[in-house]
Parts: sequence; C-alpha cells; structure tokens
Amino acid sequence: MKTFLIILGVLFLLFVGSQIYFYRSSRIIEGYQYSVTKAYEGFEIRQYEASLFTSVKLDTDIYKQASSKGFSILGGYIFGKNEKNEQISMTSPVALSLDEEMTIMFLVPKKFTKETLPKPENSDIQFIEVPEKIMAAITFGGWASAIKIEKYKLQLTELLDKKAIKYSNKFSVLGYNSPFELLSRKNEIVVELE
Repeated sequence: MKTFLIILGVLFLLFVGSQIYFYRSSRIIEGYQYSVTKAYEGFEIRQYEASLFTSVKLDTDIYKQASSKGFSILGGYIFGKNEKNEQISMTSPVALSLDEEMTIMFLVPKKFTKETLPKPENSDIQFIEVPEKIMAAITFGGWASAIKIEKYKLQLTELLDKKAIKYSNKFSVLGYNSPFELLSRKNEIVVELE
C-alpha cells in the first residue's frame, strides 16, 4: 500500500510539473497580435494586425475531423516536412474557419515572409496574407467541441445583435493551448465585423 501511494504521489507531481511547463510554454510563444478597441460584458471588439498564415483547406465542416487532419498537415510542415527540412516555431492561436469547407491556419513567426518560408512538401498547404481587420471575440474554457463552438457562436451573435453591431458570416474558432495542456485551456469564437 505504501509503495502504491508513493507511485501515485510521484505520478501526481509529474502531472503537475508537466502542466506547469505546458502552461508557461503556451504563454511565451509568438501570438496573433491585436488591441482591444472596446470591451463589453461577455465579449470584446479587437483590431488585429496584418499577419501571414500557413493554411490548408479541408473538405469537411465537422470540427473534430477538420481540426485533427488540419493540425496533422500543418504540424508536419512546421516540424520539417518542407524543402529545407527546417523546423518552424509553433505559434498561437491555431485558427479554424467555421465554413462548409473549413480552413485551419497557423500564424507564421514574424521572422519569415512569404518569400523566405520553405516550400511545403504537401501542395495543399498555402500561405495567406491576412490584412488588418476588426473582429468581435468571445472566450470559453475547456476543450473545444462542435457543441461548445455552436453554443458560443450563438451567444456571440446574440450579444452583437443586442448592441446593434453588424458582423459578417466569417466566424472562426481559435485554440490557444498545446494538445498536452489539460488545465487552463482557452478558446475563442471570433467574427469579422462589417
């Protein structure tokens, strides 16, 4: 019994240590820069700066399939599946458009331009220059799922309607955490404003 408790204690300490490591790591990686122009109860209006993204379009509108397949494709690219076998730093958040054909996007670190990025082995990967834009954002915790995404998308549209803020039909879900980070998870639903 004593040995079991010691093993359990060691496993608990390893778990806590790994979660602290992943929490700190996710807070120091390069992110999609924005400034909050107005904060309302429940959501924010933000101005995002122009940025470069790697992206892949997926022939599904099912969140779990799109996020898994898209992350695998783009993850392969940044971990070296490119003409230079070059590793590219992970950034945050991972963005997934909420369209009939979902597109997953990774922010490109600022040290790269479209011209200096290594060519991907997978020809489905595209480089997209996203212009500066104004978006509304609502934040939620835990693991993102199709049910949660729909819930917070609806909540965001209701809040925007209540304030008479006009928005487009360009919604995305943003995920900020490593798949190994189990605690303090952060996700957002964003929509471009008109």
